Amino acid sequence: MQRVRHAAVRVAGEEVGTIGAGVLLLVGFAPDDTPERAEALLDRVLRYRLFADASGRMNLGLQDTGGGLLIVSQFTLLADTRKGLRPSFAPAAAPEHARALYDHLVALARSRHDPVAVGEFGADMQVELVNDGPVTLLLDMPAQANSS
Repeated sequence: MQRVRHAAVRVAGEEVGTIGAGVLLLVGFAPDDTPERAEALLDRVLRYRLFADASGRMNLGLQDTGGGLLIVSQFTLLADTRKGLRPSFAPAAAPEHARALYDHLVALARSRHDPVAVGEFGADMQVELVNDGPVTLLLDMPAQANSS
């Protein structure tokens, strides 16, 4: 999750999603991820306090600011890089499972927030952004999120 001044994603040279100030969410899914866990992640993303209030403190969430949310699937986030010089993507969810979770996350985001822009699942994408801060956070959902 990155706080951005603006971000855009292109596929084959064509812009498919863009936002102004807000959050760029790069998301990867593991085999044990569930729709409930995706929902818990979205709840955190929308409410996570990473924007400055009037005092300059990070006390406002995306829902408070009305900023944009750009969601981009990125299975490489799950890469195992502990050995060798080539990443293993075995920890990532199978494409069918990840696609279903990504589609669920996007539909949920669009029902709860505006504006929401997206990349294209499985495509070779070029992501452009101006990171604001820079503020980049890794949101790792605890296993309990599966049962909430």
